[in-house]
Amino acid sequence: MGKIEYLKKEHSDEEIYKILEKPVKEWFRRKYKTFTPPQRYAIKEIHEGKNILICSPTGSGKTLSAFLAGINELIKLSMEKKLEDKIYILYVSPLRALNNDIERNLKEPLKEIYEVSKELGIELDKIRVAVRTSDTTSSQKQRMLKKPPHILITTPESLAISLCSPKFSKLLEGIKYVIVDEIHALTNKRGVHLSLSLERLNRIANFIRIGLSATIHPLTEVAKFLVGNGRDCYIVDVSYKKDMEIKVLSPVDDFIYTPSEEISKRLYNLLKKLIEEHKTVLIFTNTRSATERVAFHLKKMGIKNIETHHSSLSREHRLMVEEKLKKGELSCVISSTSLELGIDIGSIDLVILLGSPKSVSRALQRIGRSGHKLHEKSKGIIIPFDRDDLVENVVLAYDAKIGKIDKIHIPKNCLDVLAQHIVGMSLEKVWDVDEAYNLIKRAYPYKDLSKEDFLDVLRYLSGSIEEKKVYAKIWLKDNKFGKRGKNVRAIYYMNVGTIPDETSISVYDGKRYVGEVEEEFAEKLMKGDIFVLGGKTYKYLGSRGNKILVKEVFNENPTIPAWFSEQLPLAYDLALDIEKFRKEVLHKEVEDIKNKYDIDEKTSKAVKNYIEEQNKYAIVPDDEKVLIENFDEEKRRYYIFHFVAGRRANEALARSFANYISKIKNCNVRISVNDYGFALILPKNRKITKSDIVELLNIDIVKNVRESIERSDIIKRRFRHVASRGFMILRRYMNKKISVEKQQFNAEMLLKYCKEVNHPLYRETIREILEDSLDIENALNYFEKIKKRKIYYLKLPTPSPFAFNLIVFASSDVIFMEDKRRMIMELHRKVLEFIKGNKKER
Repeated sequence: MGKIEYLKKEHSDEEIYKILEKPVKEWFRRKYKTFTPPQRYAIKEIHEGKNILICSPTGSGKTLSAFLAGINELIKLSMEKKLEDKIYILYVSPLRALNNDIERNLKEPLKEIYEVSKELGIELDKIRVAVRTSDTTSSQKQRMLKKPPHILITTPESLAISLCSPKFSKLLEGIKYVIVDEIHALTNKRGVHLSLSLERLNRIANFIRIGLSATIHPLTEVAKFLVGNGRDCYIVDVSYKKDMEIKVLSPVDDFIYTPSEEISKRLYNLLKKLIEEHKTVLIFTNTRSATERVAFHLKKMGIKNIETHHSSLSREHRLMVEEKLKKGELSCVISSTSLELGIDIGSIDLVILLGSPKSVSRALQRIGRSGHKLHEKSKGIIIPFDRDDLVENVVLAYDAKIGKIDKIHIPKNCLDVLAQHIVGMSLEKVWDVDEAYNLIKRAYPYKDLSKEDFLDVLRYLSGSIEEKKVYAKIWLKDNKFGKRGKNVRAIYYMNVGTIPDETSISVYDGKRYVGEVEEEFAEKLMKGDIFVLGGKTYKYLGSRGNKILVKEVFNENPTIPAWFSEQLPLAYDLALDIEKFRKEVLHKEVEDIKNKYDIDEKTSKAVKNYIEEQNKYAIVPDDEKVLIENFDEEKRRYYIFHFVAGRRANEALARSFANYISKIKNCNVRISVNDYGFALILPKNRKITKSDIVELLNIDIVKNVRESIERSDIIKRRFRHVASRGFMILRRYMNKKISVEKQQFNAEMLLKYCKEVNHPLYRETIREILEDSLDIENALNYFEKIKKRKIYYLKLPTPSPFAFNLIVFASSDVIFMEDKRRMIMELHRKVLEFIKGNKKER
């Protein structure tokens, strides 16, 4: 195992200047004068050939930390007339927008260094910079072959293609530095894919790895992910150097009895006031629909220079917004998640988070977008929407201030990504099976890959299911494998990558492309419906094939159906802190809460009242006590398990419990899940007894959740994703795009067979759902914690305050906001009446 260490020594300006060539030194001195903290730690170490992971806030000069040693070397070669026609520095980013930024941001310093050189009488050869992504035209690629860039900027997908291109891969053999930016956005299958590409690149080139990240934890895990097995890595952690102010501001004193129009009015008045007090405000919402709604209301209030930015908008629109932001022409931008990452967006002086960002690292990434320069303070305000949100945000803001960050999850042994890379490797050369296996195991996510799984994937790719018209992509013989057939290269190029095709429907106003909406949204639209997209209002006229036809309308209120966007799940570590906080609040005075958590009187009172109300009515579930409550409706019985484990882990537990109960009670069990617990909903003629609960706490969670998954629809969609990543079904063939509908049909035809033979891609589908989607690891961890706690099983006349949100969301799929509020008011009234009578039933 390689050595992973934190760098302790900051180098002085003079020490760093010593290693810089004259033109670079002179340019840096004039432009920046002094080095920033990440630069003091990293530049000299990179120059000495060490692998480095830099974690520091936006605007702290980390990109220059990564590039400077490499640029310095290129200038040295240029001065000595030794600069060859090959790539020396490879920069990989998950964001195409960031790639264009980096290109601009590199060309400017290079131009300035050349000007300084001229003054100094030093003659330099030109250092070329180019971008290669899916947007790069074939003529641009041809030019790169003739005159290769010295610095290549690319995406994980384009790198995977470059490695298999016989001519282009030759240019990669001289790479000395690989910079992986926004590594926190790559702790997913896309990152796993990149980790294999880097190992394949390492076979032909010997390079230094440099990773750049915003707030992420644990850094040692990310460092191993960056460098792979058996290599050393040094960590530069200057995330603590940035001054940050985070406040939780509630728009109202009482979330239950304030009418929703009043809450809405106060929220928008508060936003308007904050926008007017600052130069540029960035507002994050948790869904795209909320982004559009907020923009619509603020425009109606007369706020000028306001734009939206999210992934459903056209690329042109997003680039236009980014450009205006950079020039300081906007007073406010509203985004869902698309501006979390490090696109260079200039001077934002306040970030507002509407609703909880659900994880400390996400909060810090979003708030870090303000006060872009290192010496400026990052300012963030979190605005909660209900009492659960309020408690969550107080704990989250506190954890952010003390630097307690939730852990990342990196997927392990993904067999679909592995299949794709084996096909890619077969295009490079004929491989010895053991040589290939050893190379793959050097990538950190595959360090524990079993030989049997590896051979199973090889057997599948060499044609083990040809009777199902899934044809071989490789040949496998005498412990060797290589590419099979003329079409394999084309299949690889056209189907590479890990992001599945999602069906989205294009929206057109006449011939003008406006943006996209999700399929489920489109199905619900009726002629004459009015909705908001890109901050403008459109009337739905009808549809044609995979297009929606609209007409822009003015001064009309939208009849917005909900957008279908997955809500963010609560981070597990944060969930456990919320349990501890509940216990603490019960035993502390309002003043103590206010001082420790740095919140105002109003917020601390609201938090205290909420938790005391729960305690008076039932029991407060915390890190020592478990509450399972039961109450009956006319037709159904509700059993609420107050498990604060976050929605992903809770869904695993809920599916598992429901599966078990449905078998022993011989009935259908519905579930409703949120971050704070889940409900099992049974028919009125079935009961869960105390002895059933004892049994439930001893069941095999994994076995039951697997049974539940295998019967549900989630497996069909996820199997399509996995099968397309593993080249079992193709997204594109013979230059034609295969529709998602056809892909889904093909996947479902193969699913039954793959289950019967326990195919590696079927096993991967189950692994992906259990580990990446449902968080089985933390579900099992929480399940063990529960067994050690005191369990209260209460029969209640009406749900307890902590159960309100869960019940309201469970009672109907389509309750309007107003009805939800009325329902919560009614439940609350009953609780207060019950507390007055003060008869807790244990």
